Amino acid sequence: MEYQNPQSADPGVGLPAAARAATGRTVISEAAVAKVAGIAARAVPGVYSLGTGPSRALGAIRDAVGSSDHAAGVRAEVGETQVAVDIDLVALYGTPLHALADQIRAAVYAAVEELVGLQVIEVNIEIHDVFVPGPPKPAASGEARPTREALQ
Repeated sequence: MEYQNPQSADPGVGLPAAARAATGRTVISEAAVAKVAGIAARAVPGVYSLGTGPSRALGAIRDAVGSSDHAAGVRAEVGETQVAVDIDLVALYGTPLHALADQIRAAVYAAVEELVGLQVIEVNIEIHDVFVPGPPKPAASGEARPTREALQ
């Protein structure tokens, strides 16, 4: 479903004179709302990635070819004036999960209400996994590999 702004009795109320003639209909798709929510969620420290296993694999392929899907792992249900958002994610190990979910909710509420102008009624978060980084790689020494002498 898409949100369409209702027409007021006087569509020019509160607009400058030049903009009054340019009033019309605004349609906001679920994909646009999901993208705004996805960008807000990814900005929260402790979020490793959004999506479930298959969607993350597809995202890795997209990243390899230079494309990205900011709405991966995010679904939005848009009503006339309200929206509900579902987010699937992988957290970074060491991040308290309940606190992370609360921070993501706050970020999504703020971004969607400010940028989209819809009231967020709920943000459901499902944490599918926790990413544990591997051991750090040893620092490269001054001479990474032996040099070869030229044959004559």
